[in-house]
Amino acid sequence: MGEIEDLFGGLASGLPALLSNKAVLSRRTAQYRPAAEEEPPVKHLAGYAPFVVFCESSGVPAKQLASDVSALLAFLRTNIGEISAEPGLSEAATVFVGNVIAAMRPEAHWRVMADGSREVGARSMMITVDRLIEGLGEADDGMVAGLLTHLEEWAGDEPDGPTLPELRPVPTGQAREPFVRPELPSREYRNADGVAIGYGNRWGADSPPEDSYSVETHGERFEGLHKVARALIEYLESEYDVDVSRDPAHAADVSMNTDEVIDVARLTPRDPLAAPLTFVVTGSPGVVVHAGALHDFPFPICGCDACDETAESEASRLETLVLGVAAGGYGERYPVGRKKWAEYALFAADGSGNESGSGPRGATTAQLAAAEERLRTVPDGWSAWPLKRSGTSTGVSGPGPA
Repeated sequence: MGEIEDLFGGLASGLPALLSNKAVLSRRTAQYRPAAEEEPPVKHLAGYAPFVVFCESSGVPAKQLASDVSALLAFLRTNIGEISAEPGLSEAATVFVGNVIAAMRPEAHWRVMADGSREVGARSMMITVDRLIEGLGEADDGMVAGLLTHLEEWAGDEPDGPTLPELRPVPTGQAREPFVRPELPSREYRNADGVAIGYGNRWGADSPPEDSYSVETHGERFEGLHKVARALIEYLESEYDVDVSRDPAHAADVSMNTDEVIDVARLTPRDPLAAPLTFVVTGSPGVVVHAGALHDFPFPICGCDACDETAESEASRLETLVLGVAAGGYGERYPVGRKKWAEYALFAADGSGNESGSGPRGATTAQLAAAEERLRTVPDGWSAWPLKRSGTSTGVSGPGPA
């Protein structure tokens, strides 16, 4: 296998360790591991030999496909049925495609997320490769052409500054009592034909219909998020040493457009190195949370019929964000690279998962300047919120929740 797996730079190696909170701690603030302890990035993953053999038996040199992503995508689509029918071959093809993507930019590499999914790319773009082969079998010509264009533009873009270590804030705070989600409304929703809709599993293994992406029905199913947001606010007030302000003007913390604002609460922990949270309860119904200096998180992230989200799944996302921030599992950077993007990383308070993101920010020049100055004080991640001491009262200003 070693002689076959020589189509990419360097020796083929195994997967990197799971992306997790592999940091050391100091004074309740997440710290990076020293550079010497970081694992080298994996650009050339082993395990694609069966695909090389398949290519050669089909009369196409694998070496040619390794350096031509357009030809590779065309070959995969032509042979997708045979490749998908054999799990071992499909896995080998997945590894091969990931290696091709990793070779398109010098800083690109493989990484494994906490849930075990594999991604390939760099700071400006990470692609989950585990479903690429399956996705190519379902995609039409326009979708494949769009993917190719995206990859080629990404490959030809100028390097975006020096490579930085992964932002890995470590949840270190532990509240005395766990958060208990309030009971969500239980209702049955029906489509135009009167058939009950099984939200969360509406489309099964099939892709959503094209017209479902532009349709939002039964948005009221997310009304339970209002209860969860208010319960989280009460929980944070009871467990942590925070100041709570219910001034409607705090809705301006959120950069993204929101519809009717019903309620606003800003929670500021009494530690300048801990990230504040602003909750904006909207009439959609939904909730938008502004976390730290720059990032907004909407719940639901999308209410269209195609996305098929439920109140339960969005409540879980909301709890993961809020409790992760309070535990010190949240970090932000700005500005990042030549494009001056912002990025964040979030690790769940219980270590059950993590997420990250990057992109341009829609904030004002003044907001960006203030964020840049503040984030200099927390380069490795925000601190955990201080716990409330016995007998300590929470500072509250403004009217109570609506």
